[in-house]
Amino acid sequence: MRSAILLFAAGCLFAQPQLVPADRPVSRTDQNSLTAHAQLLDKAKAGGIDIYFEGDSITRRWGATDYPELLANWKQNFFGWNAADFGWGADATQNILWRLNNGELDGVNPKVIVLLAGTNNVGSRIAPGSEAAKIADVSRGLEAIGRVMQAKAPNATIIVTGIFPRNDNMAAIPVINGVNRNLAQLADGKKIRYLSVNDKLADPEGKLLEGMMNPDRLHPALKGYQVWADALKSIFTELLGPPAKEDHAPPPTGDPSARPRL
Repeated sequence: MRSAILLFAAGCLFAQPQLVPADRPVSRTDQNSLTAHAQLLDKAKAGGIDIYFEGDSITRRWGATDYPELLANWKQNFFGWNAADFGWGADATQNILWRLNNGELDGVNPKVIVLLAGTNNVGSRIAPGSEAAKIADVSRGLEAIGRVMQAKAPNATIIVTGIFPRNDNMAAIPVINGVNRNLAQLADGKKIRYLSVNDKLADPEGKLLEGMMNPDRLHPALKGYQVWADALKSIFTELLGPPAKEDHAPPPTGDPSARPRL
């Protein structure tokens, strides 16, 4: 089955994903993640969602109340398209699979799904000689997410975003490139679209361009998010038409334990 979706990225891993195959659902067990899951279930039940964003912390921060500057950018770019953010920080593919299998996409029926995920599975520690196995494992995890999304939202167009470059360890770049090549092959250009903005975030060797990422060299800065937004908006306009003057998506949520950041 030619399926895949992607759009996600993140920071630290909660579970030890290297110990569990990337295509096997794994629940987060910390109370903060369970509270966030309950909030996302409520958001899914609220309805009014035409664009469904899924991923880890890179996706989450963009539409979260505890990152007000990024949330303002989200609203500036996507208001009128009924977009809702379902990313959760530190998730690996295993954790996203669990959330999708436990209600977060049930009954939503979005017209478009955006997925950016896999950077937490890649990680910053790449053992010599493990590159090929890691590429295959992460690719299987993302393909599994795509299959679940297609089963739960069969009418949606899925936009698979290539894993963003990260410079906390340059050894991750060949793995990211390998996974992204596999993702591109899974897209059919119709119901499954592959989107890469990496050539605008980094040079051909994967070295990040000035101002695109935060000092952690992993999470996008405002300038990096705008690059992603510009690429997405052209696809949204093609699929949904121009944004409306009103927006019916449910209110944004945030990290239950976090204080708002400027």
